[in-house]
Amino acid sequence: MKLQLTHLRLLVSNYKDSFLFYRDLLKFDVDWGDEDSGYAEFNTGYLKLGLFKKELMAEVVPRIEQPSYVVNRDKIVLIFAVDNVDEVYEQVKTQNAIVVTEPQDRPDWGIRTAYFRDPDGNLIEIYNNLGIVS
Repeated sequence: MKLQLTHLRLLVSNYKDSFLFYRDLLKFDVDWGDEDSGYAEFNTGYLKLGLFKKELMAEVVPRIEQPSYVVNRDKIVLIFAVDNVDEVYEQVKTQNAIVVTEPQDRPDWGIRTAYFRDPDGNLIEIYNNLGIVS
């Protein structure tokens, strides 16, 4: 049996604001759902990004002992390649996104990055290549 990763699904508490964030600010095309549907899929170009209300997922997956939010925080980072980190950062910043870091070069990684959070607190990295040849 061969597995194929097709979706990354975020289980969000604030569905509507998260939906609007990914659709209106990050400009992902919506393949399914809307701001009131409780589930949506966005076309990111390589795999689908899904948003799902936590309460709806809890109806499907039985509850087990859950670690606290703080323990679970930042176990995943959504990483998006962009043409220009500074331009996207300014767009995100003017829309009052939760900025984590300003753009900065990371020569050891060969990229320029900035970090922010979506309305549900998920960490997002945007990056572009520095074009440095070693």
